[in-house]
Amino acid sequence: MTIEEWLSYAPEESLAYFMYQSPRKAKRLYFDVIPRAVDDYLTYLEKFPTQEPEQQLVNPVWHVHNGTPPQEELSLSFGILLNLASVCNSEDKNVLWGFISRYAPGASPETMPMVDRLVGYAIAYYRDFVKPKKHYRAPRPEERAALEDLAKSLKGLPRDAAVLQTEVFEVGKRHNYTNLREWFQALYQILLGQEEGPRMGSFIALYGVDETIQLIEGALVRS
Repeated sequence: MTIEEWLSYAPEESLAYFMYQSPRKAKRLYFDVIPRAVDDYLTYLEKFPTQEPEQQLVNPVWHVHNGTPPQEELSLSFGILLNLASVCNSEDKNVLWGFISRYAPGASPETMPMVDRLVGYAIAYYRDFVKPKKHYRAPRPEERAALEDLAKSLKGLPRDAAVLQTEVFEVGKRHNYTNLREWFQALYQILLGQEEGPRMGSFIALYGVDETIQLIEGALVRS
């Protein structure tokens, strides 16, 4: 993988962050490290304004941006945008912005330029690396019951990521998932057609509660 290829799927700041880590070690670029590198960069960027000066000096974004990191008003991870593109099955930025602006009224490509860049990169990464590998599986009988319960439990809940995440956890517990990781993996495989996915509460808040219920109902009908 070349630097030019990396920059087709992620901002140059994420590459600078990736190279900043262990700078004396030789590195090979892989496509599958891009989402993590972007989100790690964004996490450090979000932390920067709340840190003390001595903490800011050891924050990688201080060095990536020569001491003056930009500030974004809306924090959306690359992973969340990637999964939004996946569930929408769309390569149209306007489609994704429709969900983003509803999630955060007033948000737009003009007011959130970094998010707009990330939307474009997420679409490109989805098109070339996620879409070709998507494979939806049918839910097992016990999973069908849990999905039906989840659809009912989500109705009427506020668009609050923490509340929604708690409810997803509670449904998993009610259906005897001793390892909740298996419950979330089932959601990714059945609803998103992939092995890994986002924090479900944050994803539902962005995608929409009613839309997620429709996604679940569609999966149950499809299976």
